[in-house]
Amino acid sequence: MQISSGMDDALGRYLDLTSQQMQITASNMANVDTPGYKAQGFDFDQEFARQLKDSAGAEGLAGSQAAVQDVDGLVARPDGNNVSMDREGLQLAKAQMQFKLGTQLLKGDFSTVMSAIHMDSK
Repeated sequence: MQISSGMDDALGRYLDLTSQQMQITASNMANVDTPGYKAQGFDFDQEFARQLKDSAGAEGLAGSQAAVQDVDGLVARPDGNNVSMDREGLQLAKAQMQFKLGTQLLKGDFSTVMSAIHMDSK
């Protein structure tokens, strides 16, 4: 038997997007010295809202990937690379805080379910 709620699904999507953001940021950082490399990214809030509206999980959690694109407005160096380590460091810190928030919310959700289970046995 599976115990799942809309909140669980939303938190799963939130954590998946946060993880994807961390992977993209790590890729950008790894390519800081690659000539011509353009920083990649996506608007987290917009993508999360889009996924929540998505036909109630028709794709499932595994199929939900953000639409990644080049980041506009960054200054390119003479070699054409526009990765800013300051920006990427901030992105990574933001993603880490989002992930921690998501796990805390999920832990609280599971704690509620466990309390209900244990309440029945008393």
